[in-house]
Amino acid sequence: MSSLFERVVSGLFGASNKPGDDVDQQLVEETTDVIVDIVEPRVKLRSGYRNKLSGGVRQTIAHLRALARGLPPQALLLSRQAWADDANVRAFFAAAQDVSTCIGRCDELRQFFDDHPDCMEACALLGMQRRERQVLAARLEGEAVRQDVAQTTVGFSEHRLLAPAADLAGSRLGVGRRIVQRLAQLVLERVVAIDEQVQDLQMRKAKLAVRLRMLRAAREGMQPLVSEGLTIEQQIQEVERDMRGTTDDYAAAKAGVATLDGYIDHINAVLEQPHSHVDLQHQRLRVNRMGVKVDRPDDEADELELAELSIGDGLHATIAFVRIPRDELPPKEDLMAQALRAL
Repeated sequence: MSSLFERVVSGLFGASNKPGDDVDQQLVEETTDVIVDIVEPRVKLRSGYRNKLSGGVRQTIAHLRALARGLPPQALLLSRQAWADDANVRAFFAAAQDVSTCIGRCDELRQFFDDHPDCMEACALLGMQRRERQVLAARLEGEAVRQDVAQTTVGFSEHRLLAPAADLAGSRLGVGRRIVQRLAQLVLERVVAIDEQVQDLQMRKAKLAVRLRMLRAAREGMQPLVSEGLTIEQQIQEVERDMRGTTDDYAAAKAGVATLDGYIDHINAVLEQPHSHVDLQHQRLRVNRMGVKVDRPDDEADELELAELSIGDGLHATIAFVRIPRDELPPKEDLMAQALRAL
């Protein structure tokens, strides 16, 4: 990673991020250049590009700083013993062995420990999918057991560890790097989508041109080339209208993706609404030892405060920072044995 990128990530997700901090001009300019370098470096050739992007960049900086302050403030101990002791770990994993499986299959974590032989513990971000399911099950109400009571079970799956580091601050920065990169990738996806639209419109233009030539030939006595229904003149007029509209759309789409101002517009479209592309929400749940959601205050249950991170349309996960002791990392041969048993 470049030093410029690291300065931007530190300014957004580092320890200096305090509520009420003003967004200084240097951070605005550096964040602008980081985004532009990822999306399309030629934008720097456009005079005044920083001014054109400054409004959206400032909104994004403010949003990401608030999001960073909303990340879980502490890291949970992730171990087999913690599954028995910690309500959060017990809710996240169905069994203690699942904790070991999650830790063992993370190649990034294994590489971190290999690269840092003196590090006895790593911090990382745990991401997982939360699933709620409606079931009918027995429930104790007072001294009586009622059968087939509608209940909601809460479970977590698709566990994944990301951004391992020596401490929580380092892992937070690792998460910040991924968020900034993903935000820039969302801009790139817009550009690619417009480029595909240009190609589709270009193909449509070509097909309409062929259709128009066929109709004009039919007007000269080659009617079998065209379908029945509208008269040839009516069909020619209809195709000519489609051709004009397609040509205008093609010109607008091409200008939007092929010019430096077009790139700037696409960058602003994302940066001016950062909450639509990156968001962090918190939710409190009460679940019992069976993973059933509990609403009644007098029922025994564990209190969970969940952080839900969304990035773009394709990523939505419950997240938690975790501490992983080195000795919780199973040897590779144990993973192979587990895989063979599963076959």
